[in-house]
Order: sequence, then C-alpha cells, then structure tokens
Amino acid sequence: MTWGPWQILLVLAIILILFGGKKLPELAHSLGKSLGEFKKGKEEGDKETAKSAEAEKASAPKQIADPKPVTPEVVG
Repeated sequence: MTWGPWQILLVLAIILILFGGKKLPELAHSLGKSLGEFKKGKEEGDKETAKSAEAEKASAPKQIADPKPVTPEVVG
C-alpha cells in the first residue's frame, strides 16, 4: 500500500490533535537528539567491532603452508 498525500495529511492532523501545537516541536527535538545518539553509538560499536576483528586476526596462529605428513611408527 502506498501512502498518498491525503493519508499523510490525515496522520499529521491526528498527531497534531493528540499532542497539540506546543508539544510537537519538543517531540521533534527529542526525536532528533535520540536519532543522533543512536547513530553515534552505532558508529562507536562499528569501530570497536573492527578493532576486535583486527586484534583477533593478529593474534590468530599462523598456519604452515605445506605441513610435513606424520606417519605412525610401528613398534615391533
């Protein structure tokens, strides 16, 4: 379902009736602040994840390219 101009206008009118003209700017301001904090936290989380991946990669044991095969010894 696509939102037409009348549906959007109706939703905005209902929000205006419910919250009033004075509360809407406060709500928009707090919503903007929350969105900014969320983005900031997400960026910090991404940076920590990248650091963790780099540290894990650096501390991982090196693999030998061509390991020598181990043959069992027969004790007779």
